[in-house]
Amino acid sequence: MIVSGTRHNAAVIGVDIGGTKVAVGLVNTAGQILAQLRAPMITHAGPDAAFDAVVNAIGALQKQRGQPEEIRGIGICAPGPLDPRSGVVLNPPNLPCWRNFPLAERAAQAYKIPVRVDNDANAAALAETKWGAARGYRYVFYATIGTGIGTGIVLDGQIYHGNTGSAGEGGHVTIDYNGPRCACGKRGCIEALAAGPAIASRARTTIANSRSQTSAILDLANGKIESVTSEMVGQAFAAGDPLAREILQETADLLAIWMGNIIDVLDPDVIVVGGGVAAMLNPFFAGIHEKLPAWSVNPRSAEIPLVLAHYGADAGIAGGAALCTGS
Repeated sequence: MIVSGTRHNAAVIGVDIGGTKVAVGLVNTAGQILAQLRAPMITHAGPDAAFDAVVNAIGALQKQRGQPEEIRGIGICAPGPLDPRSGVVLNPPNLPCWRNFPLAERAAQAYKIPVRVDNDANAAALAETKWGAARGYRYVFYATIGTGIGTGIVLDGQIYHGNTGSAGEGGHVTIDYNGPRCACGKRGCIEALAAGPAIASRARTTIANSRSQTSAILDLANGKIESVTSEMVGQAFAAGDPLAREILQETADLLAIWMGNIIDVLDPDVIVVGGGVAAMLNPFFAGIHEKLPAWSVNPRSAEIPLVLAHYGADAGIAGGAALCTGS
């Protein structure tokens, strides 16, 4: 049992499940992460072994913490596609052991407390709205930019799931129908143009086509163009490399076009951006914001704040916790 009595210092457990790791944290009602740990995710030994990996991680957290709080619920960020209403994980590419797996039901049976399941971007959007950079806003658009681009929409404190639970896939909005093919199968998605792998690919192409091929990016890659990563582009930019600035500026311009479309569809009152690439692009936020009126018909687009997310690497833990806390 997780519930430990009727103490006033109640908390929830946030769980962030990935293809290789399970991150779990104890989070209080103010959104503070009191304790956390990470453990390996088991993906090669069947659905029960994968579920046991989650249970074992939660158990290790309880043991580490000494269980002083009353645990009111468990919120789980799981890979999609999933059904957020039933808590069933449908067919996630990076967790092939789970197909139509009733994750919320299994966890609720194991712990006898409420369990909520959603994808990481939706959950992180809710955490930012409750406790983070979007606190006090009603119409929130959240994007996490890293290896991919995930997005979430929160309206009046509630995640917007749409008719089938599949709303909020903003990373797969096409802005160039002649653009590169995205992993989703479409062409020119913003994910295929502005996520980490796209930045790295653009850097490799730019360096290969450069006459001098002199760049701090290439130095960081030990002279091997094929070894260039988006992290190297960020490091080179921080060191003042002009080629890295050019590559990131182009990425920022693409994001401005995309955000203009988002504004015209949703009319949010704040845009929150998180993830590793977002931190790299933070110096370009002001420029993106200035260009929004050129890419949006909304006459008040310049009034919409563009802010960096509060939760960094812990967004999944905070997001999971936000799923099972009241407004």
